[in-house]
Amino acid sequence: MLQAMNSGHDGSLTTVHANDTRDALGRLEMMVGMAGFDIPMWVIRRQISGAIQIVVQVSRLIGGPRKVLKISEVTGMEGDNFVMHDLFGFKQTGVDDRRMAQGYFFAGGIRPHCLERLQAYGLNFPPQFFERRMLGA
Repeated sequence: MLQAMNSGHDGSLTTVHANDTRDALGRLEMMVGMAGFDIPMWVIRRQISGAIQIVVQVSRLIGGPRKVLKISEVTGMEGDNFVMHDLFGFKQTGVDDRRMAQGYFFAGGIRPHCLERLQAYGLNFPPQFFERRMLGA
């Protein structure tokens, strides 16, 4: 999967079970490491950071609804660590009288590095789209 994602063809999609967006990259790292190939961990990490641009975390909240909890961008490596920026998220603030999760979505205030690439595909976002703000429930 990782080799296919690094082959130059745009548009790969996969699912990983993890606790958050950063943990998803760690899980991928471990799965590749357990595949039985003798590949140094730094090579695996470089492959992951080169193949994946956006990580979306979806979770089922209290009361049953599924929500996007976090959208993070992978921008590369710094030493042995992945560099990631949280673009959007959901903050649960409590539960209502029906035991349904309550909260709000927010923008993290960071313009993604892949914005130019998105614009080349015809997806134009106004500059204020990524400004730090609360977006509502």
